[in-house]
Amino acid sequence: MAKPKRIYLAGPEVFFPAEEYLAIVAEKKRVLQEYGFEGVDPLDTELAFSDNQAKPERGHRIYRANRELMDSCDSIIANLTPFRGISADPGTVFEVGYMIGQGKPAFGFTLDSSRYRKRAGATDLDELGHTIEDFEMSDNLMIEGGIRDSGGQLFVAEQPGEHRFFSAELFRRCVQALAHA
Repeated sequence: MAKPKRIYLAGPEVFFPAEEYLAIVAEKKRVLQEYGFEGVDPLDTELAFSDNQAKPERGHRIYRANRELMDSCDSIIANLTPFRGISADPGTVFEVGYMIGQGKPAFGFTLDSSRYRKRAGATDLDELGHTIEDFEMSDNLMIEGGIRDSGGQLFVAEQPGEHRFFSAELFRRCVQALAHA
């Protein structure tokens, strides 16, 4: 029997309280399993840190472990709902770019249906006089353009999900598109 394709699960969920995080990841993995895929979460790696290990070194170890997980995966599904600002979590955006750079398809979803420009103030210039892009996209054009060119797709919620940052229905749409890619 063929080994199931591994799908890297990127998003800000790793920063949520443990109970929320575990429930969302379990649902994502359950949906993926329904379609014959294996979900791989950034915290699926076992890292132990000594009390005297410097925080930057801990961070670099987490980065390397997550990169190894991404290298072992065939595709990515990313939660690109704006997090701590007007755009997606920067670590998640890096992970999407990393996977696309390897030639792997990227899929994403966002529960914020407003356009990037609106979230940036719905004006031509910000308070510093810098141009605000206006391409009628959900986020920065490089994110959405990269996903599209990878053979993937970005899904935007038409209504709120069961959680401010997660919708099982929207995630399922990503998985269905992946299954048909």
